[in-house]
Amino acid sequence: MDGRFKLDNQLCFRLYTASRLITQAYHPLLSEHGLTYPQYLVLMVLWEKDAQPVNDIAKRLMLETNTVTPLLKRMEAEGILTRVKGEKDARQMIVRLTRKGHGLQTKLMNVPEAVGSAVLCESITPETVPGLFGMLDDIINQLNDKHKTN
Repeated sequence: MDGRFKLDNQLCFRLYTASRLITQAYHPLLSEHGLTYPQYLVLMVLWEKDAQPVNDIAKRLMLETNTVTPLLKRMEAEGILTRVKGEKDARQMIVRLTRKGHGLQTKLMNVPEAVGSAVLCESITPETVPGLFGMLDDIINQLNDKHKTN
């Protein structure tokens, strides 16, 4: 058998599996607050800087606006954020956290450490994490650049 087609030789399979399992690690921590992992990512973007246009949130998450908009609508229905038309440009929707959305930051304070410690193992230690981030960033940037040119 050609080694190129062995599952064990596929980087993409390892990345996919790791991503899926990490997302599963978030599930019990977020579900008790009624959140999904994508909603948590939106919250993290807004905790960094509140009152952002939908387009900026989508760019930060490396997603299309049409993927982010339904997510934001659900979060708005749950009272986590509000969406209002921009003052300068009415075509632009500005997303702001509500009191509930801000309050979730305190309630979820333990999540990064809990998931981080779940990932630590023999080869991934607090000392090696920055190098891993660098490698993953290189992969993301390489694929993102190729996607933009195609």
